Amino acid sequence: MSLAVDPRAVESLLAFWADAGVEAAYAEQPIDRLAEGAALLRARSQPPPPAAVAAAPAPAFGRGPDLGAVVAEAKALAAACPDLPALAAAIAAFDGCPLKTQGARQAVVSRGPADAPLMIIGEAPGADEDLQGQPFVGRAGQLLDRMLKAAGLLDRAFVTNTVFWRPPGNRTPTPQEQAVCAPFLERAIALVRPKMLLLVGGASAKSMLRRDEGILSLRGRWFEWTSSDGQGELPALPTLHPAFLLRQPAAKKKAWTDMLMVSERLDRPERPH
Repeated sequence: MSLAVDPRAVESLLAFWADAGVEAAYAEQPIDRLAEGAALLRARSQPPPPAAVAAAPAPAFGRGPDLGAVVAEAKALAAACPDLPALAAAIAAFDGCPLKTQGARQAVVSRGPADAPLMIIGEAPGADEDLQGQPFVGRAGQLLDRMLKAAGLLDRAFVTNTVFWRPPGNRTPTPQEQAVCAPFLERAIALVRPKMLLLVGGASAKSMLRRDEGILSLRGRWFEWTSSDGQGELPALPTLHPAFLLRQPAAKKKAWTDMLMVSERLDRPERPH
């Protein structure tokens, strides 16, 4: 025998529960909440299982020629370049740096006089540089140029970077990427024959000087840069990157002090020691 259910009574009961704050119906099977809580407490008191360590992604060079072979190829190509135009062409044609295939539009090599007494070495091209094909042409580069002009160095500086293609997302270039480009950079130094180097930013200073300190520790101190074959030596001064100065205007005073140090040492009658 079935009992008839008045729909109005059901609606009234549901309305009552809703007004009382009931948001869910009971399950079909009973649940022992005390046992459930006790199990949760026991689980919390036990040490968690060791987390699985994800394998680090393989370096870009692991899927092709090893780093040593790529660097050797870069050295051979760089050594065969008799002048800066040939060097720029060799860099543009070089396929050994993975940055070339990671979204960069073109190689960004250098700007400035070929016989400049000062070589400025930054970290890597950014979006503006990648678009225009010259280093330090964005906001940071414009600030750098203003500082160089005020110090009397603008027409005396050859500007380049440790890598010649824009890293994805403007990230810092890796030591491996810098190592692949280093033979071309050393060849540029040999061709320009500057009297000194101004290393702009931490990634540039660490790579060129083979040191681990941060830029705030390195800046304002003279070091001796030595080529990979030990044949070339030049005084080198690390300084703050102009992009950092745009974020921290109070640090411009330190960078300006570095510029004055370069200007003063550059104008000595003999090669600085």
